[in-house]
Amino acid sequence: MDLQALSVTLRLAAVTTAILLVIAIPLAFWIFSTRSSLRAPVEAITTLPILLPPTVLGFYLLVLLGPRTSLGRAWIHLTGHPLAFTFSGLVVGSVIYSLPFAVQPIVAGFSSVNVSLIEQARLLGASRFRLLHKVLLPLSARSVGAAALLCFTHTVGEFGVVLMVGGDIPGATRTLSIAIYDQVQDFAYNAANRTALLLVLISVASLIILYACRGAYAGARHD
Repeated sequence: MDLQALSVTLRLAAVTTAILLVIAIPLAFWIFSTRSSLRAPVEAITTLPILLPPTVLGFYLLVLLGPRTSLGRAWIHLTGHPLAFTFSGLVVGSVIYSLPFAVQPIVAGFSSVNVSLIEQARLLGASRFRLLHKVLLPLSARSVGAAALLCFTHTVGEFGVVLMVGGDIPGATRTLSIAIYDQVQDFAYNAANRTALLLVLISVASLIILYACRGAYAGARHD
């Protein structure tokens, strides 16, 4: 087992999940509550990473983060090194790639809240922030938790985007999925099997937690 790759993977998944929740909650609230004509394009953009091949997304991120763009040059000016092929670059790529897995469950959770509760809160003068903080989030906590779990697990299993944006630098950008690729390339099938089994166990455990929570929530509502 490549313990360095495991450490990078878990750190990447944790950081990505935290950032995504900060981004996805207000974005999901805007999508849920707006009647703007921009809603459809915004939803399309946030869903696009699901449909794009990871290598395509990774390629354009690599170009965007490179020294030929204003963003890439600004980052180099501030930090002294390019964003690509660094852990920070991995985080940027992972946030974009996993964005749909954060936004869509939260939008679905907000949409499942009883409309009468939302209308009553508005009639009582609740601001948009108070409506989100006091009504929607508490009643959609299960969906927010599901979004966090999906983002974490999806980030753990990323391959195409992290390989394109981060490369294969031990202890810095090599994740478990890249470690499996390296092990297979070296014909180290026993090591690859152990690494793959760990990823399978993480995925299965996440799904069991997700469906167990859903079952408990459904049972509580039925009671």
